[in-house]
Amino acid sequence: MAGIAASDADVVALLMRQHGDIRNLFDEVERTSGDERRSAFRSLVRLLAVHETAEEEVIRPFTRTSVPDGGKVADERLAEEREAKEVLSRLDGMDTDDPKFLPELHTLRLDVMKHARAEERYEFNHIRRHADKARLGSMATAVKAAEAMAPTHPHPGTESAVKNMTLGPVAALVDRTRDAVRKAMGKDG
Repeated sequence: MAGIAASDADVVALLMRQHGDIRNLFDEVERTSGDERRSAFRSLVRLLAVHETAEEEVIRPFTRTSVPDGGKVADERLAEEREAKEVLSRLDGMDTDDPKFLPELHTLRLDVMKHARAEERYEFNHIRRHADKARLGSMATAVKAAEAMAPTHPHPGTESAVKNMTLGPVAALVDRTRDAVRKAMGKDG
């Protein structure tokens, strides 16, 4: 990645940009094949895994305490994230050239886009209204720190800040080692 964009100093702008990156990676996976598809899919898996972990550690706690009906909103987003992680985990174990891959990917895409719209509507707008520039910046810093330590593959069942912080570092180490081995063996595009 290049330098940090100025908009990344605002947590909402950072997460919105990542939602766009996720949509673009879905497009790339769907329009490519072979090694190019495998590489694009690895990028998508990694971005989704670290993005959701960071939201679970930073955004959901803010939502619980600061958004009207925040507990309900956070629980709904966490349930959506768990479902998406389960589908992503199945896909992560598939060959990207398998005929079942693209239909399953399409299901995941619909779920992820619905989830992103719900975040943008029920959480991001509220964060923007109720957090000053300093808080938006500190949350962006916290998201980037969480992403730096996050697992790079989905781990269904860790959809809470406590579980992410307890289990995340071990899962991240295992994931990042697996990624390095894949890359060294030429299995990552």
